[in-house]
Amino acid sequence: MSKISKSNKLENDEQIIAGIKSGSSIALDAIYELYYPSIAHMISQNNGGEDEAKDIFQEAVIVLYDKVSKGNFELSSKLKTYLYSICRRLWLKQLNRAGFGSVDIRSYEDSLPDNDDIERHQELDKKFEQMEHAMSLLGEPCKTILHDFYIQNHSMQEICEKFGYTNTDNAKTQKYKCLQRLKKLFFMQ
Repeated sequence: MSKISKSNKLENDEQIIAGIKSGSSIALDAIYELYYPSIAHMISQNNGGEDEAKDIFQEAVIVLYDKVSKGNFELSSKLKTYLYSICRRLWLKQLNRAGFGSVDIRSYEDSLPDNDDIERHQELDKKFEQMEHAMSLLGEPCKTILHDFYIQNHSMQEICEKFGYTNTDNAKTQKYKCLQRLKKLFFMQ
């Protein structure tokens, strides 16, 4: 008995490819379960919705299925990276057809994102969301002081005048206290 028939869940690329070759529906289920979420996230972050993500992912799975079924498929990267690359190209082409600016897909054609890059990008997105949440909990005047200093690039003198501090040292002290509060809120999540 093969590993595929023993297991209801396939967890590595070799098992999934073998499952596709043997016509196993378990292999297709595993592809959707393991790889669809990152594709949906990528498309939603780039002017797309859930229906579009499903369509793009379905097209990529069909491409994979066709290549594996022909018998000469050789996976030279992780399967997640391979599918991500196909989806990314398909999505960029669709954006071009829809008129979302002039996206030059040639710069993406030969680059396969590394699995670590995808995970690092997702981790950064998560941290940005945590920071937004922490900023929303921070309150005034801290929220505005930090925004003015770090986002708007205002000088401490401008912040001092805006908030009516007696000198820039007092404004710096307040900014420091605000940063400490923000750190506490960020790391409590």
